[in-house]
Amino acid sequence: MTSVVFAPDSFKGTIAAADAAAALAAGWASVRPGDRRVLRPLADGGEGTLDAFAAAVDGAVRVPVTVTGPDGAPTDAAWLRLPATPDAPGGTGVAELASTSGIELLGDRRLGEDAHTLGFGQAVAAALDAGVSRLVLGIGSSASTDGGAGMLTALGARFLDDAGAPIPLGSRGLRHAASVDPSGLHALPPGGVVVLSDVTNPLLGPSGAAAVFGPQKGLDAPGVQRADAGLARLAALLSADPATPGAGAAGGTGFGLLAWGARLVAGSREVGELVSLPAALADAAVVVTGEGAFDGQSGAGKVPSYVATAAAAAEVPAFLAAGRIAADADTGAFAAVASLTGLAGSGEAAMRHPAQWLQAAGAVLAHGFAAR
Repeated sequence: MTSVVFAPDSFKGTIAAADAAAALAAGWASVRPGDRRVLRPLADGGEGTLDAFAAAVDGAVRVPVTVTGPDGAPTDAAWLRLPATPDAPGGTGVAELASTSGIELLGDRRLGEDAHTLGFGQAVAAALDAGVSRLVLGIGSSASTDGGAGMLTALGARFLDDAGAPIPLGSRGLRHAASVDPSGLHALPPGGVVVLSDVTNPLLGPSGAAAVFGPQKGLDAPGVQRADAGLARLAALLSADPATPGAGAAGGTGFGLLAWGARLVAGSREVGELVSLPAALADAAVVVTGEGAFDGQSGAGKVPSYVATAAAAAEVPAFLAAGRIAADADTGAFAAVASLTGLAGSGEAAMRHPAQWLQAAGAVLAHGFAAR
């Protein structure tokens, strides 16, 4: 029996990775119903990381938690408990910044210097309090530029001003940071903390968290300068190198996690390993991946790039379905491609009914496979 692996990322803001994989598989089955369909939805650390693990790991349990969102409002979220293994007898906790302190939680609002990562830290603390042996943390889709100070506060650190009072949350508070008291900080779990990210930016400067990502979070030019200066104050207080690749991820949350003792890794590859994508490819005749926008940046650690590389190593052809395929995109690693925008007639139509057009893309790609 022909085995087909479906391993897309989420189509940001429209459909989760697990639902995208299911839609692609349904479209494929409408053309080739006899093929075995293996779903391995992926993520790079951003939106959909929890869903990817939940769909791919047998025995994963979603644990509800109410956290403080990036705007200070109570937010219903969850962390995921993966089953115990010999190297993690208490199980592995998976938490994502996107669903606890992410920009999508704000809708059309952007809070600039006032958004924070307190909620993400609260979810991480909940997993630690439940006794997990290891943590896997996804840090994409951040709403803030607080250097992870909110997260570390939730984990027990205290950031203080010159008078010894706690500083306000958000990057606005960092400019007042004069000292840090780490005495109450949660210890790392025995199996350590792995952080998933597709960002390699440093914390500070023209390529740093504030300059590159601040404007999309509501920072104007003076706000970017203030946020960068606040991050520099934070860097002077914590024992991590702000020049480390990935320190600038998620508004500097990568830096805060490095200071805690975590290890940053390429998100898509780590998720792929954890959900056993290489093993699935070993028996596959083809793999179908995808993401919302495939463009000139999609080769830099994104899910389709990782899948194409893994498929090449397994000598399996890779197909791509994308919401849109930009003119500057290099699709040379894929044996066939399908654009939802092209199938739907417009990007707006594709985004309005993503599952429908992913099914259509799955059928188109299945026809292409049959003709090979």
